Order: sequence, then C-alpha cells, then structure tokens
Amino acid sequence: MVSEIFAISAAWSRAVIEFAAGLDPWMQSAAELGTDLFLGVFALLFLMAWWKARSVDSRRVGLALFAPVATVIAYCANVTIKSFFQQMRPCQAMTDLSVIATCDPIGDWSFPSNHSAIAGAAAAAVIVAWRRFAVAAALFAFLEAFSRVFVGAHYPHDVTVGLLVGAIVATLVCLLAARPMTFVVDRLVEIDLLRPLLRAESPPSGREQEAGRQHTHAER
Repeated sequence: MVSEIFAISAAWSRAVIEFAAGLDPWMQSAAELGTDLFLGVFALLFLMAWWKARSVDSRRVGLALFAPVATVIAYCANVTIKSFFQQMRPCQAMTDLSVIATCDPIGDWSFPSNHSAIAGAAAAAVIVAWRRFAVAAALFAFLEAFSRVFVGAHYPHDVTVGLLVGAIVATLVCLLAARPMTFVVDRLVEIDLLRPLLRAESPPSGREQEAGRQHTHAER
C-alpha cells in the first residue's frame, strides 16, 4: 500500500516538474521566490490577528500572541518525525529532470516537508486565534505546499503529511495554551505601558460623549 502511494505521488511529482521545466524563465524565478515568500504572508496574518484580537478579549489576544510559538513547536515536531525517515527528494532521485529550485544535498531528506509543516501550523494557529482569516490562511498554506512540489523539492505526499503534522500539532498546543495565555494577558494588561498593545481603546458611547460635552459647557 505504501509503495503504491509513493508510486502515484512520484508520478504526480514528475508530471508537475516536467510542466514547470517548460515555463518561461521569469515564471520559474517567480515560483522559486514565491516558495519562500508565501511563508512571509503568515507573519502578516499573525500581526493582523493580534491587532483584531485587541478589540475582543484576553483569550483572543493570547492565542494571537502564541501563534508564532505554536508554529515553532510544530516545526520542531516535524523535524523530529523527519529524522526517522531518509527519503530522497525528487530532485535527488529523478536526476533526469530539471528542477526549478537548487537541489539540497543528500542528507537533507524530503519527508515530511518542513515548509509545509510551517505553513500548516501557521494557518491553524491563525484560524484558532481569528477564524475570519481562515480562507486566506488555508489558501496560502495550500499554495506553499504546492510550490514545494512545483519547484521539485518535495513529493505530494511529503507536503500533505507536512501540512497535517503542522496543523494538528499547532491546533493542540494552541488549545492547551489558551487558558495560561489568557491569564498572562490579563496580568500584562494591568501594566500601563503594555495596555495599548493588548487592549484596543473602545470609542466612547453616545451617552459618554454627551456627558463630556455637558461637562465642557459647564466649565465655560
């Protein structure tokens, strides 16, 4: 069963690599650049989730702040899993093909994909913190995973498992950290210097605005 899955995955990988090899050079360069830049999008999503969470509650803020930590934990878990496998990358095994990305040396193994694990973890952590970003997070995670196959660095099963490992580990650690992170944020918000980073100042209500105007008029 495993050998059949690998055979299908290898065939898909070969088809994608051959297609990529026929593209214009500028498109190949864009694909190679994009496979790293897609991960940068998650840094922006982390910041946006934190900014939005400030207007909700301490739990959301805590989850948003913990999202990068969850991603690192998931990455470490994937690296640990990867150490038990010694699967060659497509660019190492299919020497008859021309791949876009520079091929890593033997010893830098393929399964599961670290890039995909990071993308899956980051997407899951963002979704747990701020669900409205779910579509964007999932889309960029998929694009990152596909790009690793496209440039010849990984097989489809590498990126699929990488995404799953990252997403599962990040979701679990985020849920476990939700309560302690809420406690931490509640304590930190008591510090005047840090409060603006953890709480959005809500605009005054109409009644408060009217009271303020009356107070100003009385002073005059």
